[in-house]
Amino acid sequence: MPYSPVKSSCLLPYLTRTVATAALVALFGVGTVRAEPKYGPGASDKEIKLGQTAPYSGPASIFSINAKVELAYFKMLNETQGGINGRRINLISLDDSYSPPKTVEQTRKLVEDDEVLAIVGMVGTLANVSVAKYLNSKKVPQILGTTGTDKLNDPKAYPWTTTFLSSQDVEGRMYARYILDQMPKARIGVLYQNDDYGKGYYNPFKSEFGERAEQMIVKAEPYEISSPTVDSYIVSLKAAGADLVYLAVTPKFAAQAIRKIYELAWHPTVITLTSTASISSVFQPAGLEASKGVLTALWRKDVDDPKWSDDPDVVEYRAFIRQWVPEFSLNDSTQGYQTAVIIAEVLKRCGDNLTRENLMMEATNIKGLRLPLNLTGVTINVSPEDRIPWRSAHMAKFDGTGWQFVTDLMTIPPRP
Repeated sequence: MPYSPVKSSCLLPYLTRTVATAALVALFGVGTVRAEPKYGPGASDKEIKLGQTAPYSGPASIFSINAKVELAYFKMLNETQGGINGRRINLISLDDSYSPPKTVEQTRKLVEDDEVLAIVGMVGTLANVSVAKYLNSKKVPQILGTTGTDKLNDPKAYPWTTTFLSSQDVEGRMYARYILDQMPKARIGVLYQNDDYGKGYYNPFKSEFGERAEQMIVKAEPYEISSPTVDSYIVSLKAAGADLVYLAVTPKFAAQAIRKIYELAWHPTVITLTSTASISSVFQPAGLEASKGVLTALWRKDVDDPKWSDDPDVVEYRAFIRQWVPEFSLNDSTQGYQTAVIIAEVLKRCGDNLTRENLMMEATNIKGLRLPLNLTGVTINVSPEDRIPWRSAHMAKFDGTGWQFVTDLMTIPPRP
């Protein structure tokens, strides 16, 4: 369109409108002028730099799959969508060998040398607990760590921290309530990892029984993560007369325990954690026949279960894994996938305000968010007062092929 000068007869009204508009913009900072982007460390017009540690080596190296899937998810977003809000995601993921001193060292490097915007999706309970005080003292967001420890559901002590995993407190209490309702005379044997991970699941489980705990729990065996096998502890639980076994363990030891119970021709009810109720990495190594009857709490679809083979969420997830991380089994990768999805959602909601303060505001104000693969009725809710992302699940039993729900959706409310 050719340039057309403003005629003098129109100039006064034009100037009046322009001055008025400018005054409104100056007064309110809004209007037709787009707000200037705001950036914290690690963020710019072109990039969002994030950090995490994961156990790529050491006794819990199996959990590094979560970090690898998160890296693949952000690579997918960068290559297919140009990142998030026009900015590429640079996730720096360092090995901590599941060793708290190394976690602290690597996290300091990420914050002080790499100057990341936030620590996201950090893998493991020990890792997240070991750096929480440091990150909060620096006012660096520590969001959506893959741990369920109740220690970090403390907004007063850790205002810059949120987690993303089934809550140890919620899950432990749910199993105890199921037992009290369905098997109130059970003689319970417990195998738990002798650290914050295992105790985080065992302590709320035990506390839910109240005064009956000493009567119902006939034996509790702690093991070290460095132990080569837990076979002797299973023998001990059988000798104690347990008819129900609660496994607060990692996948390797869950498979060992289930297999040993089967080899002993022992037939207790077995409850294992949702994080170890994997058909491919736990039940198949233990033996599908040996795993029949195992109970767990399910809050998301098990992608190895034939009943979900045509589900749209599962179809989309399978396509992602096969294209971007084909070396991993499908079920082992769901946790990392969902963590990456919610990290991306929080970053998207930040828009052009990529300060650490705004990131925490978005990460602690999530209401009714349904993630892909979640079961109906299970939504993500994180508030400034409560950092536990979900409180509902079905108890389910493995039938040798897939899962059968044995309860309606159970919800565990916050403690008084």
